[in-house]
Amino acid sequence: MDKTIEDYYWYWLCNIPNIGNSKIRAILNIFGNAKEVYDASDKLLGYVQNLKENDINNIIESKKDNGIYKSFMSMKEKRINFVHIESVNYPSKLRKIYDFPYGLYYKGNLPDENTPTVAIIGARDCTNYGREIAKMFGYEFSKLGVQVISGMARGIDSYGHIGALRAQGSTYAILGCGVDICYPKENIDLYSDILERGGIISEYPSGTNPLAYQFPMRNRIISALADVIIVVEARQKSGSLITVDQALEQNKEVMVVPGRIGDRLSEGCNNLIKLGAQVITEPKDAYENLRIIQYNNDKVVNDNKNRQSDSLPNNITLACQEKMVYSCVDLFPKSINSIIEDTGLDIKVITNVLLNLELRNYIREISKNNYVRVINSEQIF
Repeated sequence: MDKTIEDYYWYWLCNIPNIGNSKIRAILNIFGNAKEVYDASDKLLGYVQNLKENDINNIIESKKDNGIYKSFMSMKEKRINFVHIESVNYPSKLRKIYDFPYGLYYKGNLPDENTPTVAIIGARDCTNYGREIAKMFGYEFSKLGVQVISGMARGIDSYGHIGALRAQGSTYAILGCGVDICYPKENIDLYSDILERGGIISEYPSGTNPLAYQFPMRNRIISALADVIIVVEARQKSGSLITVDQALEQNKEVMVVPGRIGDRLSEGCNNLIKLGAQVITEPKDAYENLRIIQYNNDKVVNDNKNRQSDSLPNNITLACQEKMVYSCVDLFPKSINSIIEDTGLDIKVITNVLLNLELRNYIREISKNNYVRVINSEQIF
């Protein structure tokens, strides 16, 4: 059968109104593939137990109406790719989960099957701490040749993508809407950058608007495509924890960044640790789970050789006063008054040092006279 024709039969099956994954599964259990469903008589369709009369009517009418065919051709004109469960390049990792999507839409590329992959997920309203950690992980894993997957949502998802892009790595966004829709809208530049270095993927056809119930569904694809799921920040009741549940059902490794006791955005993470989740504080904690040494032994050796300490970058020599001030600033906001108390330096000296460090992009002023450290600033920015 011609590939385009075969693709269309599957596209048709995946786009029949009100026929979702579970009903497609029941139909295929009887007919085997999309073309057999298309050729099936009205009487034979009645043998599918999960189908109601309205469902059968929808299937029948969809064959007469050329709307699905028009949308198929429109998709191709937009350079959106479609793969189905019988496609050669359908991700094998997705085939292994129970509720895999029968069709996927993507722009750019699909993740490489033979490359280790991490998912970096977490809170939308993240802290500076979470933002810097997500960027650092995205950057460091990308340097090792690890693919980074997330959902391009505000917060941790976006910063994981950003870190990967700044390392010139491959990153992939799984959307809860059509791949031709950038959501959230303010991520349009990120959307374009991801297309350059990876791909935008969805189980929803082009033109599908972002609806709340679609995002928990897409999370199972994020966890399925990843070898390790890293949770950076999460509330006690969080969409990220839905991804974690799905990852555990899929027998995937879940690693968690610990947070401060009492912080709402750390409650979900710290509870996962209590329940036995692995802690991750630096990329090498995930090497074994990702089989990094097997894939990229030379890169791991180089990375360990060049790894910087938690202090200032080794190739930068700062004055003693600058080192004192820098050591007082961490990923949580630190006021200028606290820095004065910790260092004992004069306020004029402190002001000049902070300005110098900020110009060098070692620290950032996030609000009036409150400063945070920038992780691996020389490399990431």
